[in-house]
Amino acid sequence: MKKTIFAATALVLAASVAVASDNTSLTSSEVTAFKTAWGEGIVEIGAVHTAGGDYTAAAREHIETFYAYESDATVLFKPTLASEDQFRGTFEEALSYFVGGSIAEDGGFAIAPYTNVRWENEGTIISGDVALAMGNYYFTKLDGSEVKVEYTFGVERQDDESLKFILHHSSLPFSAG
Repeated sequence: MKKTIFAATALVLAASVAVASDNTSLTSSEVTAFKTAWGEGIVEIGAVHTAGGDYTAAAREHIETFYAYESDATVLFKPTLASEDQFRGTFEEALSYFVGGSIAEDGGFAIAPYTNVRWENEGTIISGDVALAMGNYYFTKLDGSEVKVEYTFGVERQDDESLKFILHHSSLPFSAG
């Protein structure tokens, strides 16, 4: 199942790149497809964990697919449930957040598991090869309830035409209580 989801993700991303190849500017539809594929990848990591599979490998592939850690660009990543070590500037720190590991506060966000990620985009700003998007995303838990999370994403087209996060900030909504 993992290979099927990642293959489908690759096809969606490849189709987005093919559409954009005639135009150097990103499009809103490319950004939407990228975000959707990212959410499907989070669901897949949890499914692999639940099935007793190699969820760490699934998370590594997810990070390699969606985050620009391998390029010269800095990745600004502030995960939702990070409070003591708030920022994850390296691949290994991101991996720890998604599946647990080297950072004590990390319980493995992506292995929860979730069954769906639903998006409500507030808006997208595109400037050439960079797009900024902001809104809410909702992670559906096994019992059908949703966890609302606020996001701000920065996506950049890479030299190989793939899209990658260079900025990922998410947080739980403010609560006055």
